[in-house]
Amino acid sequence: MIMKKYIVLLFLVIACSETKKETSKIVQNTDEIGFNIEEQKDSIITIKKQEPSLAEVADTTFVRLANYSDDFFYDMRYATDNNFLKSQVYDCAECYTRAKTAQQLIKANEEFMKDGYHIKFYDCYRPLDVQKKMWKIVPNAMYVANPAKGSIHNKGGAVDITLVDSSGNELPMGTGFDFFGQKAHHTYNDLPEEILSNRKYLKSTMEKYGFQAIESEWWHYNLAAMTGAKVANFNWECN
Repeated sequence: MIMKKYIVLLFLVIACSETKKETSKIVQNTDEIGFNIEEQKDSIITIKKQEPSLAEVADTTFVRLANYSDDFFYDMRYATDNNFLKSQVYDCAECYTRAKTAQQLIKANEEFMKDGYHIKFYDCYRPLDVQKKMWKIVPNAMYVANPAKGSIHNKGGAVDITLVDSSGNELPMGTGFDFFGQKAHHTYNDLPEEILSNRKYLKSTMEKYGFQAIESEWWHYNLAAMTGAKVANFNWECN
């Protein structure tokens, strides 16, 4: 009888021990599953949204230039009151263009960079609503394009630019941005040779990549391929 009790007791002890082992395994497996899930969450969080390449989007798509190149400089004057209007007409400083315009700007900038220079932007695409604001402040077609017709800035095909060195120092161009006088004209030659050379360098390189200058503003360039684009009123979001 004593032997039978001993055998039953031994069986119970062994059974309890095995149960603890199985429980331990389950807990361990649960920890492993939880760890793997946490790792997966971390991986998902670190994934960043990738912009489509310029080759993957239509030429007329509006793109933020800074998303496609870190090699430009910016001084978006109409996002400040440091301009001929003496008024801020953009809510924030951004440079958008059509995709085709961006492609050619990047190519031109790569050539300038071979000589140690970079394109610096004063203005890029300009929404039609902003054009209307400008016209309300200065309703004179000599200085502001009439929004009834729009301008190539409103089409995403025009930029106002200069050149800077790698430290951001502007090359001398004879006048400041938005100087409305003879000295800003491409045909004005009563300037130091260095300035004439800088203007010629900017103009010839931009023309090489499909841009056209306008006579009265050394800083303004239109991409010929975008002259037929539609006037737009796309507005970007400000962070």
